[in-house]
Amino acid sequence: MWVGGLKWMFLIIGTMIGAGYASGRELWEFFGAESGLAIFIFALLFTICTAIVMSISHQKRSEHYLPILHVLMGKRLTKLYDFMIVLYLFSTTVIMLAGGGATLEVIHLPYWLGIVFIGGCVVLLFVWDTKGMTSMNAVVIPILIICLLGVLIAFQSLKGFPIEFRLDQQHNWPAALTFTSLNILPLVAVLAAVGNEIRHKGEIWVASLGSGLILGGISFLYNESLLQVAGDIMLYEIPLFAILKHYPYFMVLIMSALLWMAIYTTAAAGIFGLISRLRGYIKGKAWLIALFLIALMAPLTTFGFSTLISILYPLYGVLNLYVFAAILLYPILHHAANAK
Repeated sequence: MWVGGLKWMFLIIGTMIGAGYASGRELWEFFGAESGLAIFIFALLFTICTAIVMSISHQKRSEHYLPILHVLMGKRLTKLYDFMIVLYLFSTTVIMLAGGGATLEVIHLPYWLGIVFIGGCVVLLFVWDTKGMTSMNAVVIPILIICLLGVLIAFQSLKGFPIEFRLDQQHNWPAALTFTSLNILPLVAVLAAVGNEIRHKGEIWVASLGSGLILGGISFLYNESLLQVAGDIMLYEIPLFAILKHYPYFMVLIMSALLWMAIYTTAAAGIFGLISRLRGYIKGKAWLIALFLIALMAPLTTFGFSTLISILYPLYGVLNLYVFAAILLYPILHHAANAK
């Protein structure tokens, strides 16, 4: 139970902590000042949604997200959201590739070469198919979490931990709804693809509670740290570097490597979700399908990392609200239907 639960927990966190999140750009777009309560609500809602999606996936023994959408939304809306999920996974993976290019610019690697490198690494991962994906997350994500927490705690220590929480100054709480809904579609896409591999209901609780607690804790600490460098954030494509500006250059290199790893895990998660959906239409090995998708995405990365996030993420956050509501209402409606 614990081994399986931790495996899915790292898959969930790997899906969440990508270019937008690990760089700080996504948190800054949605949270910022007066957001402590918003982050707590996000952690709670994310835990509940994860548990519900995993439970449905386990019951349906699903291999892709269509059976889950049928249960949540009915057949008519499933067609619309099927298209939306494909578009979402495609466009957010483009953002990850762009983030990979932007991150490697810190070591003076050309933007286009950085994109080729991360694209090649994603394709290589799918030589091992699903096992490659879960094994990579089990290794990379714990390292990423420890290092990110280490940097944030060290930064707060330098500042004397000036963190305060006042309930009367938490006016940004609605951001929890759009931020959670933003992350619902990739969650559905990735967790639905492994429904037939969940062995025990205990795995669902370990994965959902663990991911909610870890993501909530990191989000709060990260957001508080960004608030303390708010005046510098506009000068950086990647807000994390505003926190790191007082650190030695080797720390910037280490965190750039970890940021790249976070981008890589989310790019892989996006391709994983697309492959699981397209396998009914495209026959062939996973790595060949991944290569085809990366080739389609590469030209779109020219729009730039922060531009793509600032336009697409808030838009998806609003569009996903319906799926978010359907997931939260599912236990109530399902219980009412069974009671009749």
